[in-house]
Amino acid sequence: MKVLIVGSGGREHAIASSVAKSPKVDKIYCAPGNAGIAELAECVSIGAMEFEKLADFAQENQIGLTIVGMDDPLVGGIVDVFEKRGLAVFGPRKNAAILEGSKAFSKDLMKKYHIPTAAYENFDDPKKALDYLKTQAKFPIVLKADGLALGKGVLICQDLTEAEAGVREIMEDKKFGNAGNTMVIEEFMTGREVSVLSFVDGKTIKTMTSAQDHKRACDGDQGLNTGGMGTFSPSPFYTDEVDAFCRKYIYQATVDAMAKEGREFKGIIFFGLMLTEDGPKVLEYNARFGDPEAQVVLPRMKNDIIEVMEACINGTLDQVDLQFEDNAAVCVVLASEGYPVKYEKGIPIQGFENFKDKDGYYCFHAGTAFKDGQIVTNGGRVLGITAKGKDLKEARKNAYEATEWIQFANKYMRHDIGKAIDEA
Repeated sequence: MKVLIVGSGGREHAIASSVAKSPKVDKIYCAPGNAGIAELAECVSIGAMEFEKLADFAQENQIGLTIVGMDDPLVGGIVDVFEKRGLAVFGPRKNAAILEGSKAFSKDLMKKYHIPTAAYENFDDPKKALDYLKTQAKFPIVLKADGLALGKGVLICQDLTEAEAGVREIMEDKKFGNAGNTMVIEEFMTGREVSVLSFVDGKTIKTMTSAQDHKRACDGDQGLNTGGMGTFSPSPFYTDEVDAFCRKYIYQATVDAMAKEGREFKGIIFFGLMLTEDGPKVLEYNARFGDPEAQVVLPRMKNDIIEVMEACINGTLDQVDLQFEDNAAVCVVLASEGYPVKYEKGIPIQGFENFKDKDGYYCFHAGTAFKDGQIVTNGGRVLGITAKGKDLKEARKNAYEATEWIQFANKYMRHDIGKAIDEA
């Protein structure tokens, strides 16, 4: 089988790495890909939002399965374009990808079907949002741009003045573009955050092993929100008791709710959870693999990823026994100094050879490119250094040791990824 992966980040590199293990696959393409993915796949210079060109490529090259890694093309309707041409594609259709594409939609869905989440209100008028804030006695409070904002469209405001400034930033100054035409204002929840990725075939849901992301740019969860600075799997805070509650009241309930709304969901649902004193609640949904969650979850998966994805498409996921290794993994993101605001690109990177033939160690490329015959930085998040271990402490130690194998000017990382492990 020939497989096409759509995307260019660390998540797509992790997907390509899993696909390359499948005995069903003899050729991988990636559009547009990056310098690391190029070692596993033939990179094709078609943008992720060029749906017709991608579908043309898939037809002309007899692609057996297209895997869409990114949120933008899914929300934009790439799956619908492929399905109309009779092409096999993994991911939700446009009317289902709205689960991630609109926070207002997903909050209303949860309210309608009694899926636990934070109290909230939706606004499409900045004046009404500002008036509502004046009635709120409890701070901090959370402001969310409704649409896609590269994982950065969430503001946690400590007081009324900060919240009012946040509303103007999102809805009037359009800091996140059209994503801020509508906004969600919700209560600030406290507790441990956990990410649970799942495969869905429209009816059946099979959850993967748990993970925990670190969104803030700086140590101690300080600084600006980013796309993710590192992650670990599994989460010691995701207990059997938590899992049982989520299976009953969140996971299957979400799949059933989408089906009842005429929005059958096939693909990946990412559940961002907050483990509050009142029990687990949904922080957010994503309609694809998390990045960098995929970098710690997929290396631990025992199944052939192609078989699982085909089962999602064919509606036979109930026949799959999804299994994960009894170990742990930690990913530390190496970023360019200044991310997520302003940073240099085009800086040469050294040390990739250190990962050759090192079992349990991975160097996933996120923002890299080829320039003058060498691999250079080409984004804010440059690489995801992932390592396995028999437990989380060993995996964390291995991952941080491996970050020293890579060198580039202005290399930046957090030094406390998985520190919560020591407190568990």
